[in-house]
Amino acid sequence: MKRGKKHIKITKDLDRNKTYSLSEGIKKVKTLSYSKFVGTLELHADVKLPKDKDPKSIKGAVSLPNASAVKEVKIAVFATPDRDEEAKNAGADIVGMDKLIKDIKEGKIEFDIAIATPSVMPKIAILGKELGPKGLMPNPKNGTVTEDLVSAISEYKKGKQTFVCDASGVIHMSVGKLDLEESKLIENIHTAIDAMSEVVGKPYEQMIQRLHLAPTMGPSVKINYSRE
Repeated sequence: MKRGKKHIKITKDLDRNKTYSLSEGIKKVKTLSYSKFVGTLELHADVKLPKDKDPKSIKGAVSLPNASAVKEVKIAVFATPDRDEEAKNAGADIVGMDKLIKDIKEGKIEFDIAIATPSVMPKIAILGKELGPKGLMPNPKNGTVTEDLVSAISEYKKGKQTFVCDASGVIHMSVGKLDLEESKLIENIHTAIDAMSEVVGKPYEQMIQRLHLAPTMGPSVKINYSRE
């Protein structure tokens, strides 16, 4: 991939083999960001998975303790018609299961998060081909299959984010805007790592093989992660 002039300039003297502490890494990433807007701190964790687990089965959700400006997300709710008004009043953007299913089958996916009640899951199982590859299929592991629609909608509107392990065994997450205080970014990272540990089923010392931090636009740095 051809790199732009800004990337080449900012990485000219970067030691790719150097490993940073968490605090040092955050400071370094802030200097490596070259976007004209306030970038996001991205965490990339190469995790060690149990041999019997498919990487793509590792998925979850997390609410970070220190939110930056929250991205506006569109939420679709799959539920029986008698619960559509409840979902709409709670902040859902799209309701009406039958029309939703029809639109999705026609390739119209105009939402960021899909939430469903348990009773309708058999009916929307036919959407696995369309929603599965996009990580949009409702799943109990990330709280998007629930009877408590009001709480689920509220959490995702406030910035709760889903995460999934890719085929190569790497989990990618956003852990806050780069203009957040370092202490708050560190707290967010700890929370993110805890969420990963929970779904992988291992403490971070046994789970993380490699960890990198990077800005939205700019190179990544290696991190020697610890809670100290």
